[in-house]
Parts: sequence; C-alpha cells; structure tokens
Amino acid sequence: MPSSFPAPPPPSPRALTAFPKALPSRDAVVAALRAAGCVFAEDEAALILDAARTAAELTALVERRVSGLPLELVVGWAEFRGLRITVAPGVFVPRRRTEFLVSEALAHAPHADVVVDLCCGSGAVGAALAAALDRPEVHAADVDPAAVACARRNLADTGGRVYAGDLFDALPDALRGRVDILAANVPYVPTGEVALLPAEAREHEPLVALDGGGDGLDVLRRVAAAAPDWLAPGGCLLVETSERQAADAVDTVARAGLTPRLAVCEDLYAHVVTGVRN
Repeated sequence: MPSSFPAPPPPSPRALTAFPKALPSRDAVVAALRAAGCVFAEDEAALILDAARTAAELTALVERRVSGLPLELVVGWAEFRGLRITVAPGVFVPRRRTEFLVSEALAHAPHADVVVDLCCGSGAVGAALAAALDRPEVHAADVDPAAVACARRNLADTGGRVYAGDLFDALPDALRGRVDILAANVPYVPTGEVALLPAEAREHEPLVALDGGGDGLDVLRRVAAAAPDWLAPGGCLLVETSERQAADAVDTVARAGLTPRLAVCEDLYAHVVTGVRN
C-alpha cells in the first residue's frame, strides 16, 4: 500500500552530504533527492521547495526525505481529489486509489444528506465527499487519537464532527437509520503480510490502520454486520479491498443483508465493494 511517492532506499553518505547548507537551490535539492534514490526527484523537489520558508527549513526537509520519511509527512499534506489533506506523523496517508471509493459513493448517492467516514484516518474521504456534495451532514470516526486530531483539522471547514472510538461505538445513536453514505476504508492487509509492506507504510503508519486480521477481512466483517442498522433506506456502505479478497468481501456484504456490487478501476488498481440497504 505505497504512498504517492515511494520512499527512497537507505541513503548513501553521498546523499547526506550532497545538499549544501547555504544558499540551497532547486538543482541542489534535485541532486540530493536523486542521489538518495528518489524516483520522482524533480516533482518532489518542487513540493519541498514550496513547503520551506527558510534555507534552514529547506535543508531540514530535504534531510528528512533523504532519510526515508514519506514525502507527504515531509511537506505535511497529501493531495486527494484536488484537496490538500493535512497529514501528521503516525497517521495513515490517504492513497490515490481511494479516490475511486469517493467516486463510487457519489455515483450511487449524488444527493446524499448524511455522510459517515468510518476508520477515517486523516478524514480525506469525508472531506472529499463534503466538497463534492451540497452541504452534507458529515461525521467521521477513528480509534486512533492522532487520526482524530488530524481529521478534525481537515473537516473543520465542512462543519463535520469527528469522534474517537471503535467503529460504530464512536457514533451518536441519532445517526441510526439516517446514513446515506457509509464510507469505511477499513484496514485489509492480512496480519502475516504487514511485514511485507513498503517501509513508508510499515515504519511510519499505525498498525491499526493496516492490519485487517488473519485474512485481512476482520474489520470489514464487523462493519458490514452492523451497517444495516445505520444506513437509511437506499443508503450504501462502501469499502476498499484487494483483488484477491474481493470475492470474499462481496460475500461478507451480502451475508449482512445488503445488496453487493464490486467495482474495479484498472488505472488506480482499486477494488471497491458497495452494499446497498434495500
């Protein structure tokens, strides 16, 4: 589950010394990033230069990136459906493929009034839905306090409310039977495969946002089982999954009493299962 910009390999001594401490320039930034193995050195340099306010800060940002910190955490934000989503250390960085989940939600419920972003992380999905819909009532929840704090910043301008707690336990009972879009970007990496994730995820993102249990579907099962009580008639649950897990995810949603549908975006390599309450 890599971020938009893959982490560089461990830096060489040359990479750590290639960046001058005085009068840093774009060319110097690009050279340092390229020496560290950053594949998109020019693009990354532009973002880092834009984020830095002083020469000293520029030097610090480049050194953080060269050391392997994900670019999104270096500059403090990630792009998601044209929005700048604030991210912070220890918070799951939103992936571009999750934009497909938002597109599927809008296709099914283009006039949704009540939106819930469950397992919200930074709140990127809730923020994107709030931007695309006509002043929806937005709620988000996450079990991780760092994620809750980050999501509150990203949803502040939407009037959305963010809660701390385990899945539906965090939500107010008044939402039962009212939710038009229930977006749940649940963790779905099988426990035994977490160690195989790219370093930028494995070392810098919380385990609770990655580990989906033995087969990767433990959290999805819990969400799907409870979703019908929270959805409005015609409301939809949307979850992201992998190609290998898609058939089991569809079956899980069907067993919960929802009408399932699998949608695939080849460009983003994204698989989204939608479950509709009839």
